[in-house]
Amino acid sequence: MKKREFSFKKGFGQIQQKDADVVKKEIMDSLGITTRAAWWQRLNGIVEPKVSEAQSIERIFNEYGVTEIWGDEKYELESQAHPA
Repeated sequence: MKKREFSFKKGFGQIQQKDADVVKKEIMDSLGITTRAAWWQRLNGIVEPKVSEAQSIERIFNEYGVTEIWGDEKYELESQAHPA
């Protein structure tokens, strides 16, 4: 798997602005992270989540009606526009 596949930017981008801070806090708490740097690394897929962490992330997004979670939508759109 490519690192971008571990990103959950696609899901986070679907969260309503009014819920973004709450969702971010819920994910940070569930992963045991406390810094913006650690959040950024997880959000962008730099750190591969454990299975239990991925399940926790999915559960949180599902509570907000988001089911398309994994990947970096911007990267995916760029890849489609410029296929290799």
